[in-house]
Amino acid sequence: MVRGIAGAFLAGMMAGPLAANEAQTGDGQWWWDDGWWQEGQLNPDIENHEVEVERLEYERDGVIVPAMVARPADGEDYPAILWSHGRRGLDHLAELHVKRLAARGFVVLAPDLYTGRFIETHPLDHDYELEGDLDRGLDELLAREDILGDRACLVSITRGGYKTLKVTVTHERQVDDVACWAGYYPHVQDPNLGEPHQVYRYASEFNQLEIPVMILIGDEEQYQRHRTAKMAADGLEDRGGDVTWIEYPGVGRGFDFRNGDNRTFADDLAARDAMVRVTRFVNEHLRD
Repeated sequence: MVRGIAGAFLAGMMAGPLAANEAQTGDGQWWWDDGWWQEGQLNPDIENHEVEVERLEYERDGVIVPAMVARPADGEDYPAILWSHGRRGLDHLAELHVKRLAARGFVVLAPDLYTGRFIETHPLDHDYELEGDLDRGLDELLAREDILGDRACLVSITRGGYKTLKVTVTHERQVDDVACWAGYYPHVQDPNLGEPHQVYRYASEFNQLEIPVMILIGDEEQYQRHRTAKMAADGLEDRGGDVTWIEYPGVGRGFDFRNGDNRTFADDLAARDAMVRVTRFVNEHLRD
């Protein structure tokens, strides 16, 4: 199990000029890089692609699910990622995350799981139908002709971690269709259960994972989220599972999409490092 952050590696990613963006950071922080935030471009030592975005829809049980597909604009085939949003939905900040991932050399399909079911952003309760809608999105992704191979990796943020977990285990997609699972500060418990379950338990499905897992989280994450994710990771590792735990010092929730005056230099370092680690993780399991 891996822990911490590589300072020298991060310093390499930060090499080169940085452009201030007052519209996003409020007061034009010196470390701001608009090319990274808007288009996913890292320094020249990291693989970069210009990204094109496609909008599509697919159907499940009479419900139309809108989706975003981001991919390199060169027309070549690339490994496939199914990406799931959290409670905030597939808003502008979430879409930027999808584009930054695609810029690393992936075809990324990100369903908008709320719009088709008329769910407001940031819902408190979890609608279990969303898991099936996301599973149907995996079918849509794997049927594309512009992906490499016949499997995908699942990447998610916050509550998307629970939805992708259910797709992987409950819908029985792991190994044959899903090669790996990565979660940014993931919620790995049924959101509809009460407080004791949120703090002291994690979803039993996590113990059934048979594929490599990566969790990226800040050490200032909310207590119940950090505790539950750590218990899940340790439990799976104790059972012989392949788990990589990345914990960033001085970083809280939302380090990859927090913007405005609340965004810090530590958030940006963590976001860049996490993106490179996820890229290597996915490539390891989809380009073998």
